[in-house]
Amino acid sequence: MKKILLILLALLSINGIHAQNKIYTTKTGQAWFDAGTGMEDITGTNKSVLSAFNPATGDMQFSVLIKGFEFWSALLMEHFNENYMESDKFPKSTFKGKVTNMDKVNIAKDGTYPVTVKGTLEIHGVKKDVETTGTFKVKGESIAASSEFTVVLDDYKIAIPGVVKDKLSKTAKIKINCNYTLSK
Repeated sequence: MKKILLILLALLSINGIHAQNKIYTTKTGQAWFDAGTGMEDITGTNKSVLSAFNPATGDMQFSVLIKGFEFWSALLMEHFNENYMESDKFPKSTFKGKVTNMDKVNIAKDGTYPVTVKGTLEIHGVKKDVETTGTFKVKGESIAASSEFTVVLDDYKIAIPGVVKDKLSKTAKIKINCNYTLSK
């Protein structure tokens, strides 16, 4: 886990975004998804999302280990990892992008700020450009970031077997929450 965070920080530095030495990080971000229908509860939670954010440039990166998702059923977790996400072949999902309206966010002043994030989301080995909205809540030297968006499973080549097509949605609702602290 620390290795992935160090890689994220190194990438931020390589990209020249270590300006002003203000990088915010988290190792305990949370990701939730819901791909169920009314027939079945297919939700997963991951409480070890790694992320780094540079307010000087708006650059933001995430890394989520697929096997880190927890489910209400061990069988569901097995199917998720082996049949749908193929987590041995595609062990993580990543996002690399930018907050496009950083000029509207004052990290020196406590408050809630709407943000727009644009970048590349990689799931199941497929990269797609995405744009979504979210919220930054600034309090002291911490930033709580949240966002909710939907992905189409077929866009990321996640196949839905015919036997469960009525139980599994063709889309997944995803929620992300990260409590960033200033990296020292």
